[in-house]
Amino acid sequence: MTRALAGPYATLLLAGLGAEVIKVEDPRGGDLARENSPYVGRDGVTVERAHADDVSISHLSRARGKQGVSLNLKAPGAQQLFQDLCRNADIVVENFTAGTADRLGVGYAAAREANPAIVYCSLSGFGADAPEGGKAMDVIIQALSGAMYTSGDPDAPPVRMGIPIADMLAPVFAVIGILAALEQRHRTGQGQHIDVSMLGALTSFVAIENWAALAAAGMPARTGLTVQRLSPFGVFECADGYVALVAVHEKLARGLFQAMGAPEMSDDPRFASRDARVANAVALEAKIAAWSRTLPTAEAVRLLEAQGVPAAPVRHPEEALTDPRVMARVETMAIAHPRYPHQADLRTSGIPIRFSEARTGFDETLPIAIGEHNRQIYGDLLGYDAARLEQLAKQGVI
Repeated sequence: MTRALAGPYATLLLAGLGAEVIKVEDPRGGDLARENSPYVGRDGVTVERAHADDVSISHLSRARGKQGVSLNLKAPGAQQLFQDLCRNADIVVENFTAGTADRLGVGYAAAREANPAIVYCSLSGFGADAPEGGKAMDVIIQALSGAMYTSGDPDAPPVRMGIPIADMLAPVFAVIGILAALEQRHRTGQGQHIDVSMLGALTSFVAIENWAALAAAGMPARTGLTVQRLSPFGVFECADGYVALVAVHEKLARGLFQAMGAPEMSDDPRFASRDARVANAVALEAKIAAWSRTLPTAEAVRLLEAQGVPAAPVRHPEEALTDPRVMARVETMAIAHPRYPHQADLRTSGIPIRFSEARTGFDETLPIAIGEHNRQIYGDLLGYDAARLEQLAKQGVI
């Protein structure tokens, strides 16, 4: 019972790991992601939906491997269908705002009544115990977590991360919690409620750095493209782009100075030890930048790698998604509109985990229409006959 990104990404991960996922959508519009631009269809990729069977690329990506049913949770009788689904399920995932699932009669108590062994995961902005009505989107969580002030130059405005990091990070924790709860159930037979907060998930990552300690030591927290407390470490401008490099340890620093054609920098008291390089990071980074700006990115990378210094060009996302290494491991994968598969070359996320005795991947199922698999789920799985399905549809329940 999820929509938008955080919840659907959690269930997407479970689908890729082999779960049979049933996506429950409101028949009066379905998942919010269905309306996300751009779309793909008979005309290729478009900003606006031009045809009824155009599909949002967001939905195409996030609904992979899932069957879809429609269920109006506000309609009388919907709670009975929900409980019937729970009797046939191992896991329920919902990402309503706190309190909404209980108010609708589809919270953990209702699921547990139907199936005491159910593993029920609530994924919300501020936690299931937060006051009801606290809505959260990724940008709100980035703002509240402090993450926006961990990047950028010291005097720059806050920096919004270009990927929806809160929406993606919280569901990873949700899946970890679900799998741990399943393992506990294998031992005890008991289900339980898992509660994951987007704010808590992202703030826990921000907290891996001790910002108070940095301030007490007089070390700036925001240093732009580099991390001065690890200097030299970060991104430097080249003649045609940017290079990322790491030369934290003594051997790497000497390799960097050699690549720069300035081995004598190893004897400079300002750069002769790790602590000295950190203390003089501004001067050191200025010298590195003066060198890198004279070179094409590929040449800077070649010189650094020849000296054993970890280095890489800073790539645009389109290029990164087609890296042969990630493609070979199916960490990114192709997606296509099921009716117009050759209209666009699209790539999206895979499952970045490999197993020696299993494989990951997605079934071919995808709910293009809202309630596309009502007959299979309500009929074949739950045993509802055609007359009952027709009546539920007339009543607006499905």
